[in-house]
This record gives sequence, C-alpha cells and structure tokens, in this order.
Amino acid sequence: MKKKQWQGWGPGEAAEQHYLVQPRALAGGGDIRHVSEFLRASGWREKSKSGGPLLMESPSGALRVAYDPYVIPGGWTIHGKADALNGEWSAHLGRQTPVEIVAGITDALTRPRSAHAPNVWAPLQEQHWNTHVEAEHYVATSPDGSASLHYQQGPDGSAAWWAGAHDTQNAGWTASFTPNTPMQLVQAFATELANPEPVMRPRGRVPSSAQIRTWSVSVTPSQLGAWQQARITAARAATWARNSVQSTRPRTKARPHTPAGSARTCR
Repeated sequence: MKKKQWQGWGPGEAAEQHYLVQPRALAGGGDIRHVSEFLRASGWREKSKSGGPLLMESPSGALRVAYDPYVIPGGWTIHGKADALNGEWSAHLGRQTPVEIVAGITDALTRPRSAHAPNVWAPLQEQHWNTHVEAEHYVATSPDGSASLHYQQGPDGSAAWWAGAHDTQNAGWTASFTPNTPMQLVQAFATELANPEPVMRPRGRVPSSAQIRTWSVSVTPSQLGAWQQARITAARAATWARNSVQSTRPRTKARPHTPAGSARTCR
C-alpha cells in the first residue's frame, strides 16, 4: 500500500462529516457490522458464504442471525430452535430497521436469561409513549407518531407482536415476532425502539425525511474506531466472564477404583 494512502490518519488526521439523527427509528439501516462484530466478539461463528448474505450462528448452534438485502422484502431474520422453555421462534425485521434497534435483540441473545419477568411496555412508558386499544390490538405509539408497537393475544393465548416506523412519505420498516419469541427479546427490542438518544450516520447515508432532526458533527477515523472497539471489547469481556464462571464451577468426579488384588508394595 502506498504511503500517501495513509495521509490524514493519526496525529492531525482529517475529520469526516457525520450526522446525529433523531428519532433513531427513522435513521435508516446503518452499518450491519454493528450487529455482526458484537456477535463475533461474543463467540458466535460466521457461516456466511463468500459474497453472500450475512449469517451468524451461536456457539451452541441453537440461534442464528441472518441479514439478506438481495431478496424482496429482505432484511433481518433471527431464529431460535425449540428448547426446554420455548418452542421454535423467529423475528423478522425490514432492511431499513436501524442496526441499533436490531442490536437490542441480538445483543440480548448473548446474555444470560434474566431472573426477572420481562415487561415489554415498561421502556415505552418510561419514554412517554401513548398506549391505547385498537379493536383487539393493544398499541403503543411514540410521542411523534413515527413508530409503534402492537400486541394481540390469539384465541389459544399466544402473543403476537409486531412493530414499525414510517414517515409522512411512507418510508420506513416493519418487524414481526412469532408467538414463541422469548419475551425478554421483545422487551430488549422495545427498549432500543424507544431509546431517545440519536444515532450516527455518515454523510450520504442520512434518509431524506421531513420527520428527522439532524446535527452535523466532525469525527476522526480514530474516534470512530475507538467507539467501535469499545463495543467489541465489552462483548469480549462479558463472554470471558461468563466462560470463567462456568469453568470454575465445582465438578464431581468419581474416584478411580482400585481392584482389591492389584495393590503393589513399594520397596
């Protein structure tokens, strides 16, 4: 690589223009590495084919996260095999779902299940979302009306959840969860959906929408790298801590049995 290609990096490096976008639900898809690099740092394996869509698999093989922009409608598919607590489940999120909101679910997949009963509505109520009933649906809508979360209970007691965000030009995305989706994952999704903090997008990747607010910021490549690395480091540290706890748990071993006539006398 020629030396001149590195000009602007390190001390005195040139800043690049980015934008903080709010509300995050209308910020556009973003960089999928925000999701994939965290999973990789958490011990997940990449199963993607060369040049093909993203496919990540958990260490146990029970969970999969895929992103395919080449099909219609395309987007994210998160799938879990049946286990002792849940039947087989999946979540589907459109291509324009912000990666920060997708990561609400995928990050949660790497953490132990909480002992507390999940409350999907709590993070929405904390951010003053409006809740009301529409026919047989229970609905929560963001204060600006751009995003919503819907719940409907089926005749068999199963819970159907779906969500989405759209601007006045009807640009946006939808998300749906099959009835067996663990509630703590739906809660993690709702938490990031309602998060009032803006998200960052590079110049040229900001949606053209009258409903978003933007702030121009100058960011150096090393700053971006440090922020990304901090997220990866946190994932590695959490994974190491979990593995250390599991490896230090006491194990009961059967003591070796020595047949009665096999003892030797040392001389």
